[in-house]
Formats: sequence, C-alpha cells, structure tokens
Amino acid sequence: MNIQEIHKLFLQCTSLSIDTRKIEKDSMFFAIKGENFDANTFAHQALDLGALYVIIDNKSYWIDERTIVVENSLETLQELAKFHRAYLKLPIVALTGSNGKTTTKELINVVLSQKFKTKATIGNLNNHIGVPLTLLSFNSETEIGIVEMGANHKKEIEFLCEIAQPDYGYITNFGKAHLEGFGGVEGVIQGKSEMYQYLSKNGKTVFVNLEDPIQIEKSAGIQSFTFGINKENADLNIKSIEANPFVKINYNNFVVESHLIGLYNANNINAAVAIGKYFKVEDTAIKSAIENYIPANNRSQLLKKGSNEIILDAYNANPSSMAVAITNFLQLENQNKIMILGDMFELGEESHAEHKAIVDSLKGQDKSVCYLIGKSFYENQVSGENIKFFETFDAFAAFLKTIHFNENTILIKGSRGMALERTLEYIS
Repeated sequence: MNIQEIHKLFLQCTSLSIDTRKIEKDSMFFAIKGENFDANTFAHQALDLGALYVIIDNKSYWIDERTIVVENSLETLQELAKFHRAYLKLPIVALTGSNGKTTTKELINVVLSQKFKTKATIGNLNNHIGVPLTLLSFNSETEIGIVEMGANHKKEIEFLCEIAQPDYGYITNFGKAHLEGFGGVEGVIQGKSEMYQYLSKNGKTVFVNLEDPIQIEKSAGIQSFTFGINKENADLNIKSIEANPFVKINYNNFVVESHLIGLYNANNINAAVAIGKYFKVEDTAIKSAIENYIPANNRSQLLKKGSNEIILDAYNANPSSMAVAITNFLQLENQNKIMILGDMFELGEESHAEHKAIVDSLKGQDKSVCYLIGKSFYENQVSGENIKFFETFDAFAAFLKTIHFNENTILIKGSRGMALERTLEYIS
C-alpha cells in the first residue's frame, strides 16, 4: 500500500497514536518499536481499544483487513506526515534553538491564535517522532501550524525541515546545549543553522533577532523580518525591556507586562511580538495574549510556598541558560536569596569545564546562598560560606530536613534528569 492510500485511510480516522494508553475511538495506531519493546505486539490491543486501523512492520502480527503492513513503521509515519503537510498546504512557522524553544513556541501560538486557528507542537514533542505527530495533528481547519524542532546532533534539523517544509523559521539562540552530540559550540551553530539553509534554498522567510550577531551572520541574504531593542533599522523596534522579576517590554508605545521571569525571557516575548506583527495581529490582541500567558511545566514559574517566593525553572539547563538565570537572579533587588542548582547533562567532554565555570562564577559572591547538587558540581566543589555541595539529591533532601526556609526568594534550576522540582516537597 503506497503513502497516498495510507493517507486516505488516515483521513477517515479521528486521530493518530503511537501509544495504546492514548487510543481514541476510530483512531490510527502506528506500531513504533522502542529500545525495550516491539510495539507490533500491541496491534491487537489497539484494535480492541477502538482503533480503526493499525500500521505494523512485522507481518507476523497481521490480524485482518484493518492491519496495514509496511516495511518500517517509523519511516512510514514520517512519510505520511510529509504527505499530509503537502496535502494541507497551510503556512508553517518552525523554530529551533538551544534555549527557550518551548516557551517561545507557546508565546507564538497564543499571539497568532488571536487572529488565526492555530495548532502547535504539544509540550516538547520536537524530535523525529514528535514533529511528524505534530504535523499529523493539523487538519483542514488549521490556518497556521507552529512546529518546534529539537536536535542533539548535526543533520537533524535538516531532516526535520524536509518533513515539515516550513515557510517561516526562527532560531532562538545558539548556546551550549547538547555539546556531546554536536561536538562543541561550533557544531551547535552549524546544526541549528540547517534551518536557515532550508529556508534560503526554498525562498522562505526567517525571523531574526538583531541582538544576536550569529543570527545576523547566518541569516544574511535570506528574506527576513527583524526585531531588536532600540534598533531603528529593525522591522520591529522594541523600545525597552525590564525584569524585576517579571519581564515588561515597550514597543510602539504598547507596554506589555508578562508573567515570565528573567531578562532571558525578553527575547522569547520579543520574537512572539515580532511574528504577531508580521502576521498583522492587532497590538491590543498581542498585548492581551502575552499578558494572559501563564508558564507551566517547571518553566520559569513563580510559586509561593509558605513565606517563600520560588522561581522554578527545573525543566532543563545548559551552561548558557544557567549563566543567564544566575545573572538575572543576582540582579533582583530581593533580600534573602537562595539558589538551588543541579547538574547540567549532555555536555560530553566539556562537562567538567562548564560546571567549574559556573562554580567559579559563584565563588566569593555574597548576594545569595548557593546549594549545588549532583556529581558534576560536587567534583568541582570549593569552600565558601555561601556555597554548599551535595553529590546526590538524596543527600540534599536529608539536609533540607534539618533547616527551614523563611521569607526567601529561591531559584531552582537544573537539567530534567535532576528533577529538582522535588525540592518543593521540603519547603513549607
């Protein structure tokens, strides 16, 4: 059965799933093999749960005419997504970058949804499986699609662009993330810039932050819409930004007060405003969208626990995002500041040096007490009155049971694998 025939069957279905726990009635189930399981074995269960068709790549699990056997289920999912994208012919905005992708994507979505029927990547389903699933969630009613693309090695963004075929692209930044897979910062720049290469080759449009010299250099010669702070030559000139702790921006005499914390979130907001302006969303609607956006999922959330204010940014961390979070936090005027920082993962050979650089930046400062958690920080420990090290979270949790935080402003940040949101259980 060719991809066009599979697409006709897909259009009969209510949704698509790769997880039998999320099967809906009359959906299409793709049996995608994992490292530790063969999803073909769930084909019968998917049909029993209400799937209309199942796609498998092991004919031993064929059941009846509702079973479509293909050579490779994952590749078929990707081909189907590409075919569906071409079938819908809707404009697609794609974005990638080292930091801020998901927050920026959410902001773009709330802004554009003020004028258009939009659909965007759910959560961070931004890889070789997540991007196809996102594209296949778009339908004939979708007016603009917003696709987040993640990558941890070169050629991945190129591959995802060939599937999603974006009309517009934005790269949040080029930071020290996934250094192990990219082989260093230069590899990160090359890998993320694959989006620029696709857009250039296909005569599409890129959104460029004029605060970032790498964006300016790598997007040269591509049709662009620019934004910047006090940049008179920009298509959108942001007059001012501030954060204490919430980000507030001023453009075209519109003051937008967000619920996002830290100057590092200003560019995420600026990008969403710029894209909204490009698509001619009214300023009042842009302002309303951003001011009503509340961050979730451990991303730059401001929480209250007892008498303490907590900035929870524990979804992810890399050297770039960690450095700007620390800088912003230390600039806050609040008294009694505490930083709880966890190890940064996927840094490869650069891990020791990058963790040491963070420790060195904290040595001697007297504006905040610092608790550093994880083996990588622990092996770089130094002595100091305001800095303490814990090799494991369990060791830190045992320490937390012996103290009580009172009227503190607390930053919690670390890589996802550290799960530092667990700290909240010990703060009252």
